[in-house]
Amino acid sequence: MTMRWLGIMLLSMTTALAAQGSVTKTAFGTAPDGTAVDLYTLKSEGIEASIMTYGARVVSIKTPDRDGKVANVVLGYSALDGYVADKSTYFGAIVGRYGNRIAFGKFSIDGHQYQIPTNNNANSLHGGTVGFDRLVWQGKAITDGVEMTLVSKDGDQGFPGTLTVHVRYTVHHGALRIDYVESTDKPTVVNLTNHSYFNLAGDGTTTILNDEVMLPADQYTPVDTGLIPTGVLAPVEGTPFDFRKATAIGARIHDDNEQLKIAGGYDHNWVLRGKNGEVKTAGRVYDANSGRVLTVTTTEPGVQFYTGNFLDGTKYGAAQEGHAKNTGLCLETQHFPDSPNHPAFPTTELKPGETRHSTTTFTFSTHAK
Repeated sequence: MTMRWLGIMLLSMTTALAAQGSVTKTAFGTAPDGTAVDLYTLKSEGIEASIMTYGARVVSIKTPDRDGKVANVVLGYSALDGYVADKSTYFGAIVGRYGNRIAFGKFSIDGHQYQIPTNNNANSLHGGTVGFDRLVWQGKAITDGVEMTLVSKDGDQGFPGTLTVHVRYTVHHGALRIDYVESTDKPTVVNLTNHSYFNLAGDGTTTILNDEVMLPADQYTPVDTGLIPTGVLAPVEGTPFDFRKATAIGARIHDDNEQLKIAGGYDHNWVLRGKNGEVKTAGRVYDANSGRVLTVTTTEPGVQFYTGNFLDGTKYGAAQEGHAKNTGLCLETQHFPDSPNHPAFPTTELKPGETRHSTTTFTFSTHAK
């Protein structure tokens, strides 16, 4: 073999490895029950994402701006103790067994009523008082990423059935992909999502109100004073909820609108175009100062657009880190809130013998001035 061909082969191998990316595992502290928590760092072209086993949380996503400067574009804490102490924001977590709200924590399956803990005034939020965000998942390095596994036993937080969940995070060419797989041994309800807060400026302090957002949805689900859907699919036409064309978040967030007043801003579910189970665009965010663009695609039927209305700057952990109102936005791909109590909504019921699979991808790019 000539040196020339050897060089070409080595170059090809290096290119292939760069495209595949790398996965490293490090210790990230100890959970309150003594369980060790690991941090997996995934690297590929244009992206570096760190995922920890406590809550299967996204700890950081580092991407370049239009000038090539790399920064973390999600909110969180520098150490585990911040996440443990903070019981209200769900930074970066996989939330469940039922992400979002269930009215009064009650639902029925086959005529049997179940009660789960109410932790959001009179309602249940993100699975109850000890949701998936508070548990240590089992991590395993895979090609281009990490697989997180959790077994939620029958009766966990009042939910029926032993639910087995696999969540795979993988990175490739500026994108973080999340694949969810769930199965159960009894009929149950499940609605998993990722609760990352994005700040595309990359400093964690800049308001997101100047970001431009596009949501390709003709309808949304209005809520009552407890932020529970009324059951109506309302048109966005002529309302501050019309983001079918890219619009600055702050352009209408303070409008004299009852829905905005109830939530203190945007904290609603949009009904995405396209069929449930088919990949579709859920939203796009553009930060003009950094040039960063986030595009979200999903197989889910809805997306909860939340503008960090309840962030209040409270400081957590030894480092005393906090985040102010409107410094992060969430695009939580999901089934609709309170679906078990709205038969007309896409069902969240999962039965034995079924395997539910959904995918959401966060793709980062830049836009020139």
